[in-house]
Amino acid sequence: MDHTRITPGLAVVLLAVSCSGSGGSGADKKGATTTEPDTVAPVTLATVPPSQRVDLEPPTFSHPTTVDNPLFPISNQRSAVYLGNDEGSTLKVEVTLLPETRTIEVDGTRTEVVISQFVSFIGGRVSEVTFDWYAQDDTGAVWFFGEDVTRYEDGVVLDHEGSWQAGEDGAKPAMMMPAQPRVGDVFRTEDVPDAIVEEVVVKELGVTVPGPRGPVPGAMVGQELHILEGLAEDKTFAPRYGEFISGIGSNTEVMALDLPVDARQGPPPAELTAIVDGAAADLEAADTANWAGIASAGDAVEAAWARYKAAGDVPPLLAIQMDRAVRSLTGDALSPAEADRNVEGVREGAIRVAQAGLDLQLQYRPPAGIDLDRLEWWARQLVVDSSSAEPDPGRIAGDVATMELIWQRLGATGRAPGADAAKAQLDALRHAADTEDVMFARRAAPRLVEAIAAVTRPA
Repeated sequence: MDHTRITPGLAVVLLAVSCSGSGGSGADKKGATTTEPDTVAPVTLATVPPSQRVDLEPPTFSHPTTVDNPLFPISNQRSAVYLGNDEGSTLKVEVTLLPETRTIEVDGTRTEVVISQFVSFIGGRVSEVTFDWYAQDDTGAVWFFGEDVTRYEDGVVLDHEGSWQAGEDGAKPAMMMPAQPRVGDVFRTEDVPDAIVEEVVVKELGVTVPGPRGPVPGAMVGQELHILEGLAEDKTFAPRYGEFISGIGSNTEVMALDLPVDARQGPPPAELTAIVDGAAADLEAADTANWAGIASAGDAVEAAWARYKAAGDVPPLLAIQMDRAVRSLTGDALSPAEADRNVEGVREGAIRVAQAGLDLQLQYRPPAGIDLDRLEWWARQLVVDSSSAEPDPGRIAGDVATMELIWQRLGATGRAPGADAAKAQLDALRHAADTEDVMFARRAAPRLVEAIAAVTRPA
């Protein structure tokens, strides 16, 4: 039976993305937060008897890197954007399949796994990155071989809590998705003795959820129990998308766009190009406090966005993100009172508009090209952060870390003409970030923007 629903999680995230402020606490992976939400009380959770579990048969892997289980097709997930809320702050997650694989040995057996990069941003700043390792067995079930976790606080590395690898410290590969899940199936998605135990119970099948392109039928809802923490969260997995909705309490993340599922034919519409170009014009005008130019560019951005929305079929969460970004820009740019004008606010608003515009362009362009443009805009963020009246070394370090993470996604584009020069500039800025050399960062950031702009874009 098919059950059509607007999930509570989606309703929460729609409200939160449109209304929440920036800043906030750190987020843990896939919806759980490091600070327990006030709306969720700890519970005592018991694991089920082994007879109810479907993950106890040892898997065999003939083609492990073909991970195409309909409810967890990570091999096909070239680039995805999730949006949501974390303790009242905006949450954005970028998930990207990396071009390389790795081999993990468990009990003398070596298995090749794919690598998925998960990067979360809270209030627009990097919060956590994980490198997740997956393989699919010969029955079609997907297995999790561990994750390399780095959590950030104020732009610098806080810790690596949550990292684990199958074959080490008693950890075994954990099932992420059965080949053919049934209601009542139980499986552990993480099982590290005395450290991490997470267990999923399949609650519903055949659910229809609202997606970036309209209703998505055939979804699965499972309850994931965080056994040692005493927490429980619902997770929804949708065909061709994989993990779709997750969260605890009001802290929720929802799939906003996924490639190749949501890819569209042809080049980006002129309006989307005009939005990003207008953001660049606003940023340039802000450098000289040219308020007439700022207002003109802001008007152009607002008009282009209105035209694009009027054409219809805009992924709804991306529309909310862009609405909010445009308001953050034009609220400062069009302020009639000189005392209310805020150059730093215009700069930040322009960068938010450009980043949201690139997320929308992702429907039409190769992910590597989008990531190269994201890299350039983060370099512009570094220019803003390093040239502020009171530069924050943590923000500079966070900008550099974010650019390094994006660079890891580029694959062949990272070897394109001009890439070596850009990478050399980025490496020099890593040293500056590590030594808190703000003056070097201020001098080098504009050169990095120019170097990235010179890298050949994929067609």
